[in-house]
Amino acid sequence: MSSQKKIPLRKCVATGEMFPKKEMIRIVRSKEGEVSVDLTGKKSGRGAYVSKTKQAVEIAKKRKSLDNQLEAKIPESIFDELLTVIEREQLK
Repeated sequence: MSSQKKIPLRKCVATGEMFPKKEMIRIVRSKEGEVSVDLTGKKSGRGAYVSKTKQAVEIAKKRKSLDNQLEAKIPESIFDELLTVIEREQLK
């Protein structure tokens, strides 16, 4: 048995690629139908993951893949927030 922990993978709703959970951004829809960017990955509700790239966010926006995945209308502000988070990450 190998002693290294299994890395949890998640599928990007935009590109369909699998990435380690830490390299993704989670968007969550609460029971009340409120959509938010979940940077902790711990909020309760239905979650969907997007890769930390501008292209992935653009694809998700264009194809409405987040809307479909979360069964909710995704506000423009969520996409803006995603892009801000990605830009901040790239500056590190």
